[in-house]
Amino acid sequence: MKSNSTVILAIVSVLLAVVLFWIKHSDNAQMASDAGTIVDYSNRLDTAQMQIAERNGSLINLSNILAECASASLTLSNRLTETQSTVTQQSEHISDLTRQVATATSENQALNQRVMNLTNQLAGLSSQLAQTQTNLDRTAQDLAQSRKDYSLLDNRFRRDVAERLVVARKFYNASELRAQLEWLKRNPETQISTESIYKSFDVEVKTNGAYVIAPN
Repeated sequence: MKSNSTVILAIVSVLLAVVLFWIKHSDNAQMASDAGTIVDYSNRLDTAQMQIAERNGSLINLSNILAECASASLTLSNRLTETQSTVTQQSEHISDLTRQVATATSENQALNQRVMNLTNQLAGLSSQLAQTQTNLDRTAQDLAQSRKDYSLLDNRFRRDVAERLVVARKFYNASELRAQLEWLKRNPETQISTESIYKSFDVEVKTNGAYVIAPN
């Protein structure tokens, strides 16, 4: 009975030893696995921290870039405001220029109309000038002809005056006067009438007593 208990105790001991070995082995394996897991998590944590640090750096860069963008945006906003003000001024200036152009166009049309009127007047004056020149040429011709006629009349007048003086001399000379009276007594048909004297000078006597040059 005692030997059976010893055997059973030995068997139990062996079984406990086996169980303990197996438990220890399992624990060691679990610890190794847990240690590997911890190392893996530690590596992941280091990687995550490095990534977080990089992302923090990126965030800082992005923050700086955002600040620069905000400053640039403010500058652009100010420039946009200035540009809008300039555009408003330019628009007003363009409106003024447009009004000036409209006024200039209207004045130009008025000037063109005036130029056209002056051109028409100039054409009329040129025509009048040409007509005046024609009249002047005709007047010059008439004047030249009048000078010729005057010269002929002057010569005829001088000749007639000389002839009249010669004839009048006879009336102031007694012997010439007696000889003329004797000649008229012998030739009564040659007596000169008043009408024949006027006719010899191409002079007509109107009914009102006016003396005019007879038309040729």
